[in-house]
Amino acid sequence: MNSRVTPSSKLPDIGTSIFAVMTRLANEHGAINLSQGFPDFDCDPALVDAVTRAMQAGHNQYAPMPGVLALREAIAAKVTQCYGAAYDPVTEVVITSGATAGLFATLTALVQPGDEVILFEPCYDSYVPVIRLSGGTPVFVSLRYPDYAVDWDAVRQAITPRTRAILVNTPHNPTGRMWTADDMRQLTALVDGTRIIVIGDEVYEHIIFDGRQHESLLRTPELRERAVVISSFGKTYHTTGWKVGYCLAPASIMAEVVRVHQFITFTVHTPSQFAFAEIMARDPAATSLPGFYQAKRDRFLALTANTPLVPLPCEGTYFQLMDYSAISKDNDKAVAEWLLKTHGVAAIPVSAFLYQDTGGPVLRFCFAKKDSTLEAAAERLRAL
Repeated sequence: MNSRVTPSSKLPDIGTSIFAVMTRLANEHGAINLSQGFPDFDCDPALVDAVTRAMQAGHNQYAPMPGVLALREAIAAKVTQCYGAAYDPVTEVVITSGATAGLFATLTALVQPGDEVILFEPCYDSYVPVIRLSGGTPVFVSLRYPDYAVDWDAVRQAITPRTRAILVNTPHNPTGRMWTADDMRQLTALVDGTRIIVIGDEVYEHIIFDGRQHESLLRTPELRERAVVISSFGKTYHTTGWKVGYCLAPASIMAEVVRVHQFITFTVHTPSQFAFAEIMARDPAATSLPGFYQAKRDRFLALTANTPLVPLPCEGTYFQLMDYSAISKDNDKAVAEWLLKTHGVAAIPVSAFLYQDTGGPVLRFCFAKKDSTLEAAAERLRAL
């Protein structure tokens, strides 16, 4: 008698994340991992000391469901300083288990069966599954190789009476491009007079280069009144493993997000919240971060200058796209696997972020690494 039960899958065509796959292959083959987006260096010791003090002070039980008030107040103060936006820390800020949990709570709360959500591809791989799990339909507008600019005529054509949300990611993973003030004006005009909610994935908000300004949704009053903006302490403070992020939204929208958030993780690691509140108060705008990562970007570009890989513009994030067309005419997945197994460097094929566009001959490399790691990777890449 066979008693094995086989469940029906809600996501039958979704496999293991490309980030987990490439990291596993890198470990198996002894490759230098420039694929998954995490630093291989330590965070500020002051942050570790702050967590330790919080634990020693007895902050080891559940935090309030929306988050430690001191941290929500620090976030509200930060967005006022950086973007001129006023948020009530009690009703309009919530702490989540990383930005991914914030995105999950937001999309689950706001997307109803039959709704459409406009996405700009290439896009982060968590967006589509959550929309589908909520009964929604992802609608794609392609940011096309090599410049990845927004085609606003395509956005207009994508909007229908069923459009519930538009999801904006800037600075953009994986391309490294940033939305401009004109892009935000175009978006403002498109959603005016509609029921469309705008969702901003702004986890790389402080990792911006060459004197650019991050055009947050929070800068535009007409957008922030209908927006949920999501960010992450992991990217700003080199603590991706702590999984602490947050959402900002008007109270009426946030009330719905919180309804879902409370049944995902309920609350987030308490000592970390106290530590981030302390560190944020010292420098809300993370003023040293752009220069820190720009130096890493520039070093990686200098180290790889004598390789056949051609860099595309990187305006923000800690990812660099490289055009490999001088090396191979094969698709990016095949080239990424060949590069990993033959030359010992792991990168991400950009097609992993695509759903309808064919993409270009590009791979994504993470430069949030020690100089020694970048140097070792570049030495292997120079052998191409």
